[in-house]
Amino acid sequence: MEMLFKGGTIFPITKKPFKGDLLVKDGKIHRMAKSIKKTKNCEVVDVSGKYLFPGFIDAHCHIGLYPDGLGNTESEGNEMTEPITADLMALDAFYPDDTAIGKAISGGVTTAFVVMGSANPVGGQGFIVKFNATTADKMSLVNPAGVKMAMGENPKRVYGEKHKLPSTRMGTASAIRNFLLKSQNYMKKKQQVISEGKEFTEIDPKYEVGEKLLKRELPARIHAHRSDDILTAIRIAEEFNLKFVIEHGTEAYKIADVLAEKKVPVVAGPLMTFSTKLELRDMTMEALRILPEKGVLVALMCDHPVIPLQYASVQAAAAMRFGAKEEELLKMLTINPAKILNLDNRIGSIEPGKDADLVIWSGHPFDMKAVVEQVFIDGEEIYHLT
Repeated sequence: MEMLFKGGTIFPITKKPFKGDLLVKDGKIHRMAKSIKKTKNCEVVDVSGKYLFPGFIDAHCHIGLYPDGLGNTESEGNEMTEPITADLMALDAFYPDDTAIGKAISGGVTTAFVVMGSANPVGGQGFIVKFNATTADKMSLVNPAGVKMAMGENPKRVYGEKHKLPSTRMGTASAIRNFLLKSQNYMKKKQQVISEGKEFTEIDPKYEVGEKLLKRELPARIHAHRSDDILTAIRIAEEFNLKFVIEHGTEAYKIADVLAEKKVPVVAGPLMTFSTKLELRDMTMEALRILPEKGVLVALMCDHPVIPLQYASVQAAAAMRFGAKEEELLKMLTINPAKILNLDNRIGSIEPGKDADLVIWSGHPFDMKAVVEQVFIDGEEIYHLT
């Protein structure tokens, strides 16, 4: 199947925008040029005067775990019964009929990393979803795709109220270290049994996840707002040679040089909110200017439902008021999260060979009057503005 998008302003993201045509074949981007001739069996989509972008990507959200309209009483986002729940899988709680998904698509978002909340020092495994199916398994693109960890106030509050460890930042760091140390011991025991030619039968799902972290098969996705919490997260990750990403990074701008030197990626946000707790008091949208200027790889999250996913472009546009550059902000919604999710070979930009996840906008996404008119995922239309 071929589809030719004709006459639009194309934003490849990795190259400068241009007016021209885009050819899609079998769900993949095939070719871009100023003019492409229509073949006999090609469907033509007239995008004259429109803007063609890759689908936006949110690299940290809770859509489907906190269903729209149900509030926290019906949420599936936090298992607040013990601090280490590495074996939990967000996919098992994902609600594919969440009405927020359709709204996210109407805002140009086609892919997201869905993860549990930050109640636990080690919360469980998140997955990557494309919004082009009706069941959780069919939507799932990569599962698992990362292990949620959390520093700072949230674990302290949850377990401090229960009079359990962790009730301090020291306790949170200790809980994570103990989990990783036990995972190391588990690996050694397993290797010893296997080396003796025996079957290893004492399988522990939590430490199986720990093993994947220690083997760098899964990244740690570490919730940390304050700069000291970010540095503690880095310290622990380096101790155990983990692949990791800093989530939120509210005060990451204060230590941008350190993050750049260590090549630590940050999924920043949400930043278009008020400070609901002490560790957010120094929140500023200027972070989205400072971090890329210092050379930090940054993606911008909505943290849905904190900011509903359909407003991803609105939050990004607001950052221009604080000096962030349009080009960098567009990358934060597309190619940068694709890199962080290790999917930049498939999504995040308009390039030949990549998935045809395309969004037709009536104007530039940062223009508040612009709306999404059509959305295609893998070359199939899944949304049409009526």
